[in-house]
Amino acid sequence: MGLRLNLILGDQLNRDSLLWHDVDRDKDRFWMAEVKAASSETPSSKQRSVFFLSAMRHFAQTIEIQGFALHYATLSDGYQSFTEALTATLNKYEISQVRCVLPGDVAVMRELAACCQHHQLDIEWLSDNHFISRRGEFRRWMQARRQPRMEHWYRHLRQDRQILMDNNHKPEGGQWNFDKDNRKTFGKNGPDSIPAPLQFKTDAMTRSVISDIENHLPDLPGEIADFNWPVTREQGLEQLDEFIEHRLSHFGDYQDAMWTEQPFLYHARLSACLNLKLLHPMEVITAAEQAYRDGKAPLNAVEGFIRQILGWREYIRGLYWYYRDNWLDYNALDRQRDLPGFYWNAETDMTCMCQSVKQVLTYGYGHHIQRLMVTGLFSLLWGVKPEQIHRWYLGMFIDAVAWVEVPNTIGMSQYADGGIVGSKPYIASGAYIKRMSNYCDHCRFNPKQASGDQACPFTTLYWSFIDHHRDWLSRNPRLGMQVRNWDNKKDDEKQAIRERTNWLYQHLDQSGYKEQG
Repeated sequence: MGLRLNLILGDQLNRDSLLWHDVDRDKDRFWMAEVKAASSETPSSKQRSVFFLSAMRHFAQTIEIQGFALHYATLSDGYQSFTEALTATLNKYEISQVRCVLPGDVAVMRELAACCQHHQLDIEWLSDNHFISRRGEFRRWMQARRQPRMEHWYRHLRQDRQILMDNNHKPEGGQWNFDKDNRKTFGKNGPDSIPAPLQFKTDAMTRSVISDIENHLPDLPGEIADFNWPVTREQGLEQLDEFIEHRLSHFGDYQDAMWTEQPFLYHARLSACLNLKLLHPMEVITAAEQAYRDGKAPLNAVEGFIRQILGWREYIRGLYWYYRDNWLDYNALDRQRDLPGFYWNAETDMTCMCQSVKQVLTYGYGHHIQRLMVTGLFSLLWGVKPEQIHRWYLGMFIDAVAWVEVPNTIGMSQYADGGIVGSKPYIASGAYIKRMSNYCDHCRFNPKQASGDQACPFTTLYWSFIDHHRDWLSRNPRLGMQVRNWDNKKDDEKQAIRERTNWLYQHLDQSGYKEQG
């Protein structure tokens, strides 16, 4: 009888996965592979590539220390794809079984299955026990509802798992959602002292990854000098402790706020560790809830944080698999423009875009409002092809894995799904960015102006979006007021906005669309 090959992908660094529940040291061999396509097919930022590969190598080290047989292919082995790397292993060893936890990317799942089929092997897909909910549970919940929404799923999980509930099985504090309390701004004086980010030592293993990236994938976008991400479970737990002790208490109030040269503010920066499975969502949720019960953090902060994990994260994962064959075909608004070049270099006079893109290039990071209401909003208003902005988010953000990035981008951000994820497109003028940040104080554009040389492109394009989609938007009760505001404008004002829009299309971005990497 041959060996059983257990595949571990870069976002499956979970020592408690089902792969480990019945390990037979005599017949089990583990397999991990660094392949160029994972970083180059959709150009991955250097920060993201270093994070994934360093975390993989550290995880592999723990496997080997524990005495398990592991085949690990590095970039230096020269494999272009998972198919190429897996084929080499299947040809080298006598393999009778192949197993893998369900991947977070449908394309990877199909590639691995096709490779095994070519070698006349079936691949066994194991359930991913990292998540709080199961795919079958979500599917049944979806099928029982005419118009499912995240808030309803969130409440279901809160009740069923008894998370942040009182002794009478009611939501703590008497209400499910404290979002209205979580929209404060920093005012003119800016944030008070922001805790310095926890510093993680760049060890020899991470330095070797950086060297390999520079040697084998030198043209990837972004910077590598400021790499400071937790790459082990132990470091992830340190990051969690730092957030609970020093940031959670202010997270709720200021979770939507932005400030120049402050990329992290009170945000946890735990999504990358969660998405590589270095941390389990329940241990993160439990730590936050305990902080509330111990009086260390207010309810609005804790509820808002838990909702991001228990609500959005679990809901988005469910939607990804429920509609898995359709996501990349969606383009409900028929957007056909190319992604502007400044998404790759931050070279733009729009301060909000410059700041948001620059920190993605530097750290591989942006918090949820920067993603949704700056880089995502501009793409939506500009009319970018959904597939192009999807590739940018998937490649550039350190925490990006298909299951979480695709529905968030295609659905929540770009409304290309026509309303699966959200009930309306998230559109706003430059006034929103001015209210939630100080970006406009350092910008040559005026968010109050929609036409003329000083007009904020967000404001111009906001009204242009409403103009272009007026009939459709008017049928959405949540957007009726915005349509009426457009209808009430004078004809000469509308014409000036249309002319400014055409000018922007011709002059705002001269570099054209070119993926970096």
